[in-house]
Amino acid sequence: MTPNWFTIDNIDKLDSPALVVYPDRVQANINLLKTMIDDIARLRPHVKTYKNREVTQLLLDAGIKKFKCATIAEAELLGICKAPDVLLAYQPLGPKLYRFIKLIHAYPHTKFSCLVDNDVAAKEISDAAKGHCLVIDVYLDLNVGMNRTGIAPGFEALQLYMDCAVLPGVNPVGLHAYDGHIHDIDLDKRTERCNAGFKGVLKLQQDLFGKGYPEPIIIAGGSPTFIVHAQRKFVECSPGTFVYWDRGYEMGIPEQAFLPAVLVVTRVVSLPDATKLCLDVGHKSVSAENELGKRIYFLNAPELVPSGQSEEHLVVEAGKGHKYQIGDVLYGIPHHVCPTVALYERIYTIENNTLTGEWLNSARDRKITI
Repeated sequence: MTPNWFTIDNIDKLDSPALVVYPDRVQANINLLKTMIDDIARLRPHVKTYKNREVTQLLLDAGIKKFKCATIAEAELLGICKAPDVLLAYQPLGPKLYRFIKLIHAYPHTKFSCLVDNDVAAKEISDAAKGHCLVIDVYLDLNVGMNRTGIAPGFEALQLYMDCAVLPGVNPVGLHAYDGHIHDIDLDKRTERCNAGFKGVLKLQQDLFGKGYPEPIIIAGGSPTFIVHAQRKFVECSPGTFVYWDRGYEMGIPEQAFLPAVLVVTRVVSLPDATKLCLDVGHKSVSAENELGKRIYFLNAPELVPSGQSEEHLVVEAGKGHKYQIGDVLYGIPHHVCPTVALYERIYTIENNTLTGEWLNSARDRKITI
């Protein structure tokens, strides 16, 4: 019988819970992404999903030269891989700012930039950069409805950009607009909301250009709105989850045909009663920020219904007369893969249904060397 794509023939060599990756599917997802945009120079994928050198290299080999990240460790990973252009999509302050400056000095082959959304931070970045004989490119972080960070597009944002332009050590080059709050399953509704939020960004860009500044680069969106922003020929797009995909986006963004490429492998470790199974996949093994029914989906046991989870265990209902036994292996798609990856120091590679090696998720740590 032909095995399923996810089956691991030498599963007896893999302890559980374990995170596994199927490199051929990662490559297929990268190839698909490139067909969804007119120019790969407009791609700036976010590395928060995968956090390792191997996927970075696959992206570089595919001709992708720009990246986005959220932590100093992720930025250093990209520096180690000699990525040409890296945006730290964060506003570095205090110790993080001085780590960022150290990073710039340590990896001169990579052009690093960061975000700013207020005058106080802009001045701090300016002073630090000037003190270290640097000029740091900054993007104005715009709040387009996420209500997390950023300044609303409008007069104050225009003034902040102009203020940055006269600060020593700081060079404003563009606008950053993350609309991660838009998750409508219906593409038309998602598009409508995305376009509405983007109007202010576009106006600010044109206002700045009208005042004599070089036309600001716009970096916009994540996975749900990627397909919308990809149609704007002047916008850089920042999908991230596409490399691994997950159950949440598989169900919530049906028009994007990426393949699940990462699974959590777990085993049945106990049979609490006649209808329940206990698996070794607790909070420490799969992202648990969603409600219990939206944490993991088992490809070879889709009928199982989670009833309780703790740090090391997940209890599921299998029903009366089930055939599951102690030691049975289950293959689960995480509902949210990005924080799930952050729970594992390494991810095991599966090729031709065989466990072949491992990749270190080195940027899941808060520090690599800097």
